[in-house]
Amino acid sequence: MPETTRAIAEVIAEEVDPSLEYNLMEFCGGHTHAFNRYALYALLPESINMIHGPGCPVCVLPAERIDMAMDLACNSDVIFCTYADMLKVPGSKPRSSLMSIKGKNTDIRAVYSTTDVLDIAKKNTNKQVIFFAIGFETTAPATAMLVLLAEEQGIDNILVFNNHVLTPPAMKTILNMDSDGSRASLISGIVGPAHVATVIGYRDFSSIADAFRIPIVISGFEASDMMASILMLVRQINQRKHIVENEYSRGVTLDGNAQAKMYLYRVFVANREFTWRGLGVLTNSALGFQEKYKKYDAESFYQLSIPAMQEDKRCQCGDVLMGVLQPQQCRIFATACTPSQPMGPCMVSAEGACAAHYNYGRFRTEAKVEKRG
Repeated sequence: MPETTRAIAEVIAEEVDPSLEYNLMEFCGGHTHAFNRYALYALLPESINMIHGPGCPVCVLPAERIDMAMDLACNSDVIFCTYADMLKVPGSKPRSSLMSIKGKNTDIRAVYSTTDVLDIAKKNTNKQVIFFAIGFETTAPATAMLVLLAEEQGIDNILVFNNHVLTPPAMKTILNMDSDGSRASLISGIVGPAHVATVIGYRDFSSIADAFRIPIVISGFEASDMMASILMLVRQINQRKHIVENEYSRGVTLDGNAQAKMYLYRVFVANREFTWRGLGVLTNSALGFQEKYKKYDAESFYQLSIPAMQEDKRCQCGDVLMGVLQPQQCRIFATACTPSQPMGPCMVSAEGACAAHYNYGRFRTEAKVEKRG
């Protein structure tokens, strides 16, 4: 609805306070993609700056986890199943990825859902079938259902390489970087992650809004959704308010999806230390297996240890995820690093900020809406 979007943009332009600077973080990678796809930056006043956040699960996974996935896939008794967007994510070595070893004495398969993994396991009982599980709270229930169905159906050749991470700890870490001066500009408000909130609800974000005195608006993904969410943030900032508002009421409720959370927490517990690209090691920031289901943990089964390694220093994806750099400020953006030859995960994932800027924004000169009055 371009008319609605433009109408909201006019209201935003009227209501911004010329004495303020509005630094708004779109936390979710889906929002980053949509902002670029719809060219919404061109509709915003100069005083509104959009900052990218760490809300792309493919992007926040460090290279060491890709190296571990490649090690698992190289076992001769393994069929390694992954969502397709993980195939091209680079490991620690130049041009290394699951795609680079696919078919080279490996059996690596892209799957659309966890039910595909069940089917593959049933047809290949002589193989260990490992599922590369990634994502925030959004995708974790599907992984939990894979484990529960494997148990129910007596399928004993399924393992999970578990990389499910949690949104609130990452959001708190980003805001703590503001409070201790680690970031160049303070965040004024957050466009909250709607996909995550469809599962966990938006109640959990209230404590963050209170603790950091910052407004959060859970936003949908249409152009009009996001412009409405920016308007809601502008109004809160103008009024010195800091509450959680739910713009995406057609998909998100206060407490989320009770059934999805029931399955999730039957299998997982939020007690795991995890290394995030850009953010470092965060305590209690990932899901670990409940004791009953630890037998499905591929890391334990193969006694994997986290490899000592260094990220490729040419890639500045970590700084992009922290909102320190815009993608086009990365030293290798659109030169050594492109979607066809990605050097970092932010250029691989459809929700990655670098891919979004490359595909929709790198040649665009943004024409800002003039402030009125």
